[in-house]
Amino acid sequence: MSKSYWIWYPGDFELYHGMKQNFSRVERGFGWPAFWKSEGFRNRVAFRRTYHLEEETSFAVYSNAIGHVLAGEKKYPFGKKITCEPGEVTVAVHAGCVEAFPCIYIEGDVICSDTGWMAEDYEKDPQPAGKSKYFTRPEQNPTVWEYSEKVYEPVSVTEYNGGTLYEFETELNAVLEAKFKNGYQPVLICCGESREEAIDPVNCYYSWQPDKETGKCPCCAVRFAYIPDCKPGEVILRANHQYVDIPVKAAFHCGEERLNQIWSVAEHTFRLCSGIFFIDGVKRDKWIWSGDAYQSFFVNRYLMADAEIDQRTILALRGNDPMTRHINTIVDYSLLWLLGVDYHNEGYGDRDFLELVYPKMVSLMGFCNVRREEHGFLIGKEKDWVYIDWADMDKDGPLCAEQMLYAACFRVMAEISKQLGKDGNVYRQEYEKLTAAIEKFFWDEEKGAYIDSFTSGKRNVTRHANIFAILFDIADKQKQEKILTNVLENDEIPAITTPYFNFFELDVLCQMGKLKKVLDKIRSYWGGMLDLGAVTFWEEYDPSVPKEEQYDMYGDHFGKSLCHAWAASPIYFLAKYFAGLDLVNKDGVTYVLKPQMQYFTDLDCTLPVGSHGTVRLIWDGEYLDVTPDADGGVLELGETKFSLVRGETRRVRI
Repeated sequence: MSKSYWIWYPGDFELYHGMKQNFSRVERGFGWPAFWKSEGFRNRVAFRRTYHLEEETSFAVYSNAIGHVLAGEKKYPFGKKITCEPGEVTVAVHAGCVEAFPCIYIEGDVICSDTGWMAEDYEKDPQPAGKSKYFTRPEQNPTVWEYSEKVYEPVSVTEYNGGTLYEFETELNAVLEAKFKNGYQPVLICCGESREEAIDPVNCYYSWQPDKETGKCPCCAVRFAYIPDCKPGEVILRANHQYVDIPVKAAFHCGEERLNQIWSVAEHTFRLCSGIFFIDGVKRDKWIWSGDAYQSFFVNRYLMADAEIDQRTILALRGNDPMTRHINTIVDYSLLWLLGVDYHNEGYGDRDFLELVYPKMVSLMGFCNVRREEHGFLIGKEKDWVYIDWADMDKDGPLCAEQMLYAACFRVMAEISKQLGKDGNVYRQEYEKLTAAIEKFFWDEEKGAYIDSFTSGKRNVTRHANIFAILFDIADKQKQEKILTNVLENDEIPAITTPYFNFFELDVLCQMGKLKKVLDKIRSYWGGMLDLGAVTFWEEYDPSVPKEEQYDMYGDHFGKSLCHAWAASPIYFLAKYFAGLDLVNKDGVTYVLKPQMQYFTDLDCTLPVGSHGTVRLIWDGEYLDVTPDADGGVLELGETKFSLVRGETRRVRI
């Protein structure tokens, strides 16, 4: 029997589950659905495919919807065995569902729901049907995600202030389950990412009364749990950790334990935030944010190399046409969505997916292009949020950092259009015009840097636009050197405090060869969180803030997320710039390895090479052994290049 999948209109699965994800946020007893528009899935879909049968064959169609099967000229109900004679037959399945997206499963030896089915929504041209490797059995329901589970017992149960405090070995995304020594009692279970949060019943984000029948609480982020007015032993508590089992393909161990711990904590942080989609954090917000997702694509490539979670996240974020609001309401997040598609394509090269999202890229660019001011700069309109970072910058009029992203998007659109055999000249022309305007209005020769705004008259310089100017190769080499001196290495320019923008700054410093500075920053910044007891990395960290205020954010006690995806970026830096792995995927070369072993006493590191396999590096302080399980590799040590062959170890003395 051929392998069948549940199939649906492409993107509907992601829109439905994305809506559920963005409606899952709960804070202090109230629900908080995401504040941007929710994209609807299609209620009516037709699936079609034509077969040329050499012999009689039978099949049956199952669905979560109402509808029928049309085989040739005859209609059949769902669930009924249908037999077709030899010859050409067109099978059409019409399905409609009010509550969720229509999906079907076809079981048969020849006629089955594998690749090759087209889906149409009675409006647009037919599209290849969507599917997922997670839904291949007829008894499944694609509207319900089946999470993996692992049970954790507390590592510590102690009395505190007349109640019981439970500590788990690390942060979890878990359903707490209570068992009562003397029969059910309506206790309050207070959860926290930190001990301080859990023991504060007034300010903790999550507090639950367990279900009377099951003893279970809703799934939430938890490391500590506290039950007031409860003696130890009266309530037995355990945590059922829920997760999507995406295999980790990378491993990292070096002679410096602090770096090993940073990698390990970053990995745990990232896996907690990698569910059906990449979300920002498991306590707050639990939403799918485009800026967070953009950085997650980078970490994913070097840790799990799972193309499907990238794709699910991309589709959930973008939604349907027509485009009427910016993604997440944030101007820069629309632009980062486009750049994220490009990065994903560079890493995995799935042309079918690129064909699917390209029309959405075109319409998003069209949406941005009508929101420009007189000089051609993209600006925020009413109800738009110009974010860039949690930082004090001059946002009067067009913001320079925004224009850098906008220009990068024009270049991406030109390149992807060319890949797909489409005319991208208009995007190239727009890129040239926009970069010329950026130079004219934002470059300040006296300051040797790009200013935030030219309309306010303040000529204010922050790191953000200047970082983007280098990162997206908009500034020429001469200007890049000036930016390095006048901005990146200038302590008078306010420092970046969020892991989010630290990602961009450290990426630029790595590209400019400042690896020692980057490694020192990883040790001090991420290591600083470890010194404060972090078991996952935080949304924001300012070393100057007193310890008792470290968990506060947005004017909210415990408002800071202590497990945030954008804080997992050390994995990317250590893998790409220090282990030295860079994907190429052109001219017969899949990847290039430029290891920087001078920063390690020893190293044992395995990294994924996109969807091609893995490569392992072992460095003992004298010899480097490279063993690839992927084709098309090149090892570069200075000016010397070595070809790498799958399954063969290349040993080099350094």
